[in-house]
Amino acid sequence: MTTSDDFRAAGNPMFNGNKLKLGVFGTNCSSACAITTAESTFEPTFEHNVEIAKKLEAAGWECMVPIARWRGFGGPTNFNGVNMDTFTWAAALAAVTTKLQFFSTTHIPTLNPIVATKMATTIDNISKGRYGLNLVTGWFTPEMEMFGVPMMEHDTRYEYATEWMEIVDTLWKKNGVTYDGQFLKVKDAFSEPKPYNKETGRPVLICAGSSGKGLHFTAKFCDFNFGFMQDMESGAAWVKKVKELAREEYKRELGTFTACPVVVRETEKEAQDYYDYYVNQKGDWEACENICEVLQVQSQNHSAEMYQKFKERFIAGWGGYPIVGTPEQVADKLVALSNTGVDGALLTMVDYNEELPFFNDRVMPLLKQAGLRN
Repeated sequence: MTTSDDFRAAGNPMFNGNKLKLGVFGTNCSSACAITTAESTFEPTFEHNVEIAKKLEAAGWECMVPIARWRGFGGPTNFNGVNMDTFTWAAALAAVTTKLQFFSTTHIPTLNPIVATKMATTIDNISKGRYGLNLVTGWFTPEMEMFGVPMMEHDTRYEYATEWMEIVDTLWKKNGVTYDGQFLKVKDAFSEPKPYNKETGRPVLICAGSSGKGLHFTAKFCDFNFGFMQDMESGAAWVKKVKELAREEYKRELGTFTACPVVVRETEKEAQDYYDYYVNQKGDWEACENICEVLQVQSQNHSAEMYQKFKERFIAGWGGYPIVGTPEQVADKLVALSNTGVDGALLTMVDYNEELPFFNDRVMPLLKQAGLRN
């Protein structure tokens, strides 16, 4: 069984010595993670993604994680409506970088496991082991219907994903694989090349499963559980819960990652004003309502205040925990985030190209001083 020590021995960026790993989220999609009509120079192009990757590498960040999207969410922005495929995106960026880890997010029911195995190991070899899969079981019904794939009941999705993962994991190890499952069947399957690192035998795996079935799937197969924090207290409880589950049930160490929209400015007022501008004044509330409908989050099930806060969080950055303030305040909040026990954070910004240099110049040195970064 692959362990975190195997990835550490292989020199994988996700298992380096930094106490709080850092990445960015969603740069392959239009508007990335901010559901807003606010002005931005960001575009989901290869050229812009290369610029972002170079800035991240120069400052020592760990990873970039894309969003697997096939259609937008409507509204004035048609949020995420323009999007790059996550496998070809990762392959292209891996070829022009040397340090960053790239992931491909995949909706498991849309991709044959033999094809997934081949694509993943191809990119793993291109990147020389700086690659991983972000496993999603499929939740956006209109997307599943595009593929002619019926939306399975929640727990059934993870039963399907388990068969899919068993095939992929076996093919990473050997050829001549035959599998006769309830959902999936393969006969005498082959896949070459094998994963780049013999120490690990596979790419890094992450999953955002949060239900009982989802957490067990993640604890059994994956290296990181990705979750959204409502606050620091509940975040610490989530981290404790998933790590204990992996240790007690599967004798494995499971890492954790969360997401945070970040606004850092010279003064607290500038930061708060901009957050209010892009969320409350320029938010694409129509697209956000569409997402709430897909997720079955209705206003009648929550107080008006809670529902409004939920939507604000989604507009700010896909529901992540907002970190807003001066460089010193942002660094302090990231220290507090790390104190929950979480291993890393995917930071989201309205305009990555414009905002990353200030973050790298002003916040990263403070994180080093605080002992979160080497």
